[in-house]
Amino acid sequence: MRIVFALILLIGLGLAGSAAYMVMQRFNDYEAAIAAEKRNQVPQIELTEVAVATRKLEFARYLKPEDVRMVKWPADAVPPGAFLSIEAAVGAEGQDPRAILREIFPNEPILPGLVTNFGEDAGIRSRLAPGMRAITIRVDVTTGVSGFLQPGDRVDIFWTGESAGQTITKLIFEKIKLIAIDQTAVGDGMTPSVARNVTVEVSPQIVAELTQAQRTGQLTLSLRGVEDVAEAGAIEVDQTDITGIQNIEVEAKPVCTIRTRKGAEVIELVVPCPEE
Repeated sequence: MRIVFALILLIGLGLAGSAAYMVMQRFNDYEAAIAAEKRNQVPQIELTEVAVATRKLEFARYLKPEDVRMVKWPADAVPPGAFLSIEAAVGAEGQDPRAILREIFPNEPILPGLVTNFGEDAGIRSRLAPGMRAITIRVDVTTGVSGFLQPGDRVDIFWTGESAGQTITKLIFEKIKLIAIDQTAVGDGMTPSVARNVTVEVSPQIVAELTQAQRTGQLTLSLRGVEDVAEAGAIEVDQTDITGIQNIEVEAKPVCTIRTRKGAEVIELVVPCPEE
């Protein structure tokens, strides 16, 4: 009797285990089907690798292999010109390095506009257009737009000095490009400072004219808007334009005198002039 009871118990346990296994297998199949359906509903994004900065990279230093790493990036949103390999960014072994033209932040894509070509430095020389020259102009809070100048801005230059016996202010140059403020050749647009010197890009002829203008008077910079390309034309003012008062020359009346001698003393007397 006990043997029959034990046999029935074992058979029951076996059937229960089989049922539990079948339920678990069915549940797993159900979860797999749901996951597959979700994968089919969500479109797959095509990715590619883009070179980014591993850390904060400062202006003028050279780009090194340890400064760059590759990250996955949506293929349809890759920034124009982005480097698609570390070698494209830093060059092959033994190749002259690139220099950094603007501060690059961690994980920011490294783009051609942020670095020089291989072997170039980040100095002003790399920013000068062919045939152009760099010249530095002394400015202060009053003459330098009170610290709002940034490299890349364009300014008009006014000269104040003596001409024909009176003080005048005259527009001498328009749309002159700034390439450096003090010792900074790249501006971030967020941290303006009061400049003591600005460096501009001009032709050799204008270099000579600016040198003469600085020696004979004071230069003042006027900042232009980003999209302002209009010509201001000839502008010149003097004190009369400011006050509206014209200097009228009054003809001096002639003075007539006669001399008389009184002993050893000569006396000069003013008398009415005879009418001509």
